[in-house]
Amino acid sequence: MEILFNKPYLTGKESEYIVEAVKSTKISGDGIFTKKCHSFFEKKYGFKKVLLTTSCTDALEMAAILIDIQQGDEVIVPSYTFVSTANAFVLRGAKIVFADSYPDNPNIDAGKIEQLITSKTKAIVPVHYAGFSCDMNKIMALANKYNIYVIEDAAQAIDNYYEGKPLGSFGHFSAFSFHETKNIISGEGGMLVINEDKFINRAEIIREKGTNRSAFFRGEIDKYGWVDIGSSFLPSDIIAAFLYAQLENLDDIQRKRIKIWQFYHNQLFVLANKGFFKLPVIPEKSTNNAHMFYIVCKSLEERTSLLSYLKSKNINAVFHYLSLHKSPYFFNKHDGRELPHSDAFSDCLLRLPFYYELTEPMQQKVVDAIFSFYTINK
Repeated sequence: MEILFNKPYLTGKESEYIVEAVKSTKISGDGIFTKKCHSFFEKKYGFKKVLLTTSCTDALEMAAILIDIQQGDEVIVPSYTFVSTANAFVLRGAKIVFADSYPDNPNIDAGKIEQLITSKTKAIVPVHYAGFSCDMNKIMALANKYNIYVIEDAAQAIDNYYEGKPLGSFGHFSAFSFHETKNIISGEGGMLVINEDKFINRAEIIREKGTNRSAFFRGEIDKYGWVDIGSSFLPSDIIAAFLYAQLENLDDIQRKRIKIWQFYHNQLFVLANKGFFKLPVIPEKSTNNAHMFYIVCKSLEERTSLLSYLKSKNINAVFHYLSLHKSPYFFNKHDGRELPHSDAFSDCLLRLPFYYELTEPMQQKVVDAIFSFYTINK
């Protein structure tokens, strides 16, 4: 039996709600299920305003427009992240200044950010890797000190907390993902969180192709027109219908994922304690939303061998990001600083199969294969 790396989980109501959305006769954006999703997030997490988008990438691009990124503005971003985190700001003309990770976890090293800030710095974009919180106290203190924006890339961080406060509620904006690899999914999809009132009206305009169409549909104006730049960032209500079925089962999904995460941790602790590899480190003040489970091997060669061994056992494990400062697009644009911790995670981090329907016997097969590999190669 092949063990997949990821398998989208269906709660059972997705198709029913999609049919309901279609029968409502409004399947374009901001229909009944979009409004239900917006209400869910604003009530459960206390977000000031949320807007569903077609992807987390789009949410980040909206944030870049909202803070008026101009040619030459600098944006501080971790190198160990998905390309969208940086590309959203590059599209507006920003210069990306890449930051290193911590030695023991892939999040941006908040203690190294201040030395990267210049008079041109417009924003910091912390990425909550594996759902674990960045040091938001330190990052927000820097933002306030230097009057710069914070956009949380919370793609992996749904239902996780820092000091008891939900991730996504710290920065001026945050962006979430509902891609099929995330805890809560809609195939593709995302969400922009706006945490300051002054940005809400413009965010609605940017999302609606630069028009004040949303205000028109609420009856606040008698006609709408082109009033700003923007694009078509809002998803179909069919996507929102799928998402809402997932949100109704958030607590159940999270309970199951935490159980899976804990099983891996408990079973693999013995090998980690003997120094064969490292397990995830949950940062201080962060909870764990069980987005993924990874191990950190000692070298690229070891990880490559382990991946090959697991594949021979029909187990699909995968590595993750490659340092963006070394990417083909950015390599000649980087300022030459070494970012050794980001590179180490690029070379050594390995993600294990993780999804709702992953059974304990399937997990045990993964664990047994890892034990077997290190027994053979010790």
